[in-house]
Amino acid sequence: MTASEWWRGAVVYQIYPRSFFDSNGDGIGDLPGVTAKLDYIARLGVDAIWLCPFFASPQRDFGYDVADYRTVDPIFGTIADFDALLARARALGLKVLIDQVWSHTSDRHAWFLDSRSGRASAKADWYVWADPRPDGTPPNNWLSVFGGAAWTWEPRRRQYYLHHFLNHQPALNLHHPAAMDAVLETGRFWLDRGVDGFRLDAIDFLLHDKSLRPNPPAAGSGEIPAKLFGMQQHVRDMMQPEAMGLLARIRGLMDAYPGTATLGEFSSQPGAFERVAACTDGGDRLHMAYTLQPLRGSLDWPAVTSLVHEAARSEGWRCWSFSNHDVERAASRWGSGDPAFARLLMALLLSLRGSVCLYQGEELGLTEADLAEQDLRDPFGIAYWPAFRGRDGSRTPMPWAGSAPHGGFTTGVPWLPVPAAHMAMAVDRQEANPDSLLHAYRRFLHWRRGVPALIHGTLLPVVLPEPLVGFVREHDGQRVLAVFNLSDREVAFDADRFGEITPLPESGFTPAAGNLPPCGAMFAAVGLRADAELTHHGDGAPSRGLNQGAVNQ
Repeated sequence: MTASEWWRGAVVYQIYPRSFFDSNGDGIGDLPGVTAKLDYIARLGVDAIWLCPFFASPQRDFGYDVADYRTVDPIFGTIADFDALLARARALGLKVLIDQVWSHTSDRHAWFLDSRSGRASAKADWYVWADPRPDGTPPNNWLSVFGGAAWTWEPRRRQYYLHHFLNHQPALNLHHPAAMDAVLETGRFWLDRGVDGFRLDAIDFLLHDKSLRPNPPAAGSGEIPAKLFGMQQHVRDMMQPEAMGLLARIRGLMDAYPGTATLGEFSSQPGAFERVAACTDGGDRLHMAYTLQPLRGSLDWPAVTSLVHEAARSEGWRCWSFSNHDVERAASRWGSGDPAFARLLMALLLSLRGSVCLYQGEELGLTEADLAEQDLRDPFGIAYWPAFRGRDGSRTPMPWAGSAPHGGFTTGVPWLPVPAAHMAMAVDRQEANPDSLLHAYRRFLHWRRGVPALIHGTLLPVVLPEPLVGFVREHDGQRVLAVFNLSDREVAFDADRFGEITPLPESGFTPAAGNLPPCGAMFAAVGLRADAELTHHGDGAPSRGLNQGAVNQ
């Protein structure tokens, strides 16, 4: 791996700026607040940060409705504040990725204001417009992720416009060359400023079917869901094959800035892992990508086993995440907030083959906030309450000081409340406790940096019976065995069956000989047995595995 491929195996810390740290007391986190806490992030042992949108925006979707791609929204600071953040990150050895939202803009963006003004305007075709059907209804059956039709009537043009999310987020028509050129120029602006790359939002929504053919229905379950989006197969409104050409153009832009990288976000729609592999495989694709699919499902033994076999595949380059600003926090989604379970998630996430995204507060074990209806700010949650509580529960402010008002996040009134349950998990409380999850993350991340097999190595699944999951990471002659106990009971493990192994207590995991504690893990240097064999799995694809006799329960 060359220095320009720093992103392979990197750990990226995701920052949701409005909830990270408020430097001026207005209740909203900002860029100076991020800069003030960069030392904390660097001490954690990560390689890069990913900043969620801080661009000029009406904040209908909290920055994912961009009104000006090249301007910092005043609530977050100034362009000088961003430059200061970038310089401080450089001094600390942190790479900086920023969000780019290229599938849509705000309806306040100058491009859209021009486009909606009339069919003869300069940017008339930069967005997706369509005539109504003869009865006045939308041109097809496409649905918005946020509910209802994906079309909104615009009387100025006498046409409907497409929006995959809020109706305040019109979809760009990236089939149009000039629109795509303009989008890439916004990226060039930030690359010229010195960023190390982009996290690209909603890759699946970059292109639509130009013929506007309707989506077929999904297989019916007999029950109407709260979110109607799940009632269609999204084969026309998203995931179009021509998007590969757009990815090649994006990669071309990045290649002009050596050492930069792209991190794509893919939906949880069927075939997600295959799309990630296809869109990161080769020199004219994205560098890395993640899918929301693991964040939507369970974390039981079959799911983790499947995840491990997916991580073993060699095509493309995956990035893994268990939490982010759009989903319920993993500590609550998959567990009850138990610190031992949070340590298990940490060990598993940071051991898979690929790169990793950590979401702010994940290193503290923050649980999902249980907010009252009157506290909600997310339009998605407000519309669907109480069937779906929205995304605010994972976006509450970082607790920095357990005894300070609002957890030390702000001296004002926070835009979302800081849960009382988070005070005991505040940074200063965990700093003072050497056995805290925060210190476990620091130990593991700093240890991981010195273990090339965990950063660059191949992944060889180990065939183990429930509730154990394991694999071997191998690189340049170094082999590391990782075994995880997904249960809440102690499980016997006969490590001798793997031959000569040497435990690696520097990982922070030191199970008793022959046993894995509840939610326990083990890391050991190991020499592979001679009876390693090819094992076929449920998907019919062969992958390397070790004999199941390597485990006794």
